[in-house]
Amino acid sequence: MEIITKIAAALLIVGGLNWGLIGLVEFDLVAFLFGSMSILSRIVYTLVGVSAIWVLVDWARHMSLNR
Repeated sequence: MEIITKIAAALLIVGGLNWGLIGLVEFDLVAFLFGSMSILSRIVYTLVGVSAIWVLVDWARHMSLNR
């Protein structure tokens, strides 16, 4: 499961950078690369969201083990 967490973290970095670009210069990199709300961009957005849930659960699990 460690590899899944690493992939999820990488996707969260991509998502964070994309949101940073949107906030700073109104440029959506995912939409630019894959098309605005195309099936590919929707998959990327969904994977970033699922990654956030995965990392949050993993973080919570680690926090409860370290008490």
